[in-house]
Amino acid sequence: MTSEAARVAGAPARAGARISQEKRRRDRRNRILLWAAVVAIMVFCLFPFYWLINTSLKTGQDLSTAKIFPPNPSLDNYKSIFEDSNFTTALRNSVIVSGITTALALVIGSFAGYALARLRFRGKFIMLAIILSITTFPPIAIAAPLFKFWTDLGIYDTLLGLVPPFLAFTLPLTIYVLASFFKEIPKDLSEAALVDGATHFQAFRKVVMPLAAPGLVTAGLLSFIWAWNEFLLAITLTSSPSARPVPPALAFFTGSQKFEVPLGTITAATVVVTVPLVALVLIFQKRIVAGLTAGAVKG
Repeated sequence: MTSEAARVAGAPARAGARISQEKRRRDRRNRILLWAAVVAIMVFCLFPFYWLINTSLKTGQDLSTAKIFPPNPSLDNYKSIFEDSNFTTALRNSVIVSGITTALALVIGSFAGYALARLRFRGKFIMLAIILSITTFPPIAIAAPLFKFWTDLGIYDTLLGLVPPFLAFTLPLTIYVLASFFKEIPKDLSEAALVDGATHFQAFRKVVMPLAAPGLVTAGLLSFIWAWNEFLLAITLTSSPSARPVPPALAFFTGSQKFEVPLGTITAATVVVTVPLVALVLIFQKRIVAGLTAGAVKG
């Protein structure tokens, strides 16, 4: 009876051990599947960029091969694009136009977003809806009218002529992101600054804006990336290399022969203009996540 009682008494413990062991195996299997899915997604997303780098390191007959590694890696394509004055000029133009567009979008968007987040006035929701509806408007619909209007104004084929249309499409998203972030900042902080004798602008500049840094970084990066990658309006409103940004400049790359497609130089130039954006996103990824998730969860 004693051994039988011990066996009966130990059955729950053995069953619990088996359940615990099965649970550990299941958790281990789920982790393995999760990491396998993560690796598969990373490979799927990063492989096109790797193939871009792979092609940019090929020259001559190697460009026609589909090998996973370049047989004779070379930096000749990178040297040739930086020796091309048109590409360096286009790179400078993109930096200038994208930088000005981003700065204006942040300045105007911060004031507009703060007003939409804090002020009470009739029609605020309708105004925000109208602002956001601009982002759904296709640029191709205004390309031809802008071409005629800019020609009449005398700002066609100038860097100045690229800023207003770029700003028109980046500003709505900037306002929306900043308005969502400003709503999460407690009003008590700005009200305390007002009690201490600060003006409304000082409270906005010295109290609210530093706390809105993640939102500013997110909005600024999104605006910069959009302006940096814009092709349609850029190629419509420019016609000379002196005012042409990088995306339309890539479309005018020519090979050493008349009917040659310059795959090597195009891919090298694409890598050069993509790496800064990837670096910025990696550096500010935490602030970007904080800015994009602002207002998503309320506790």
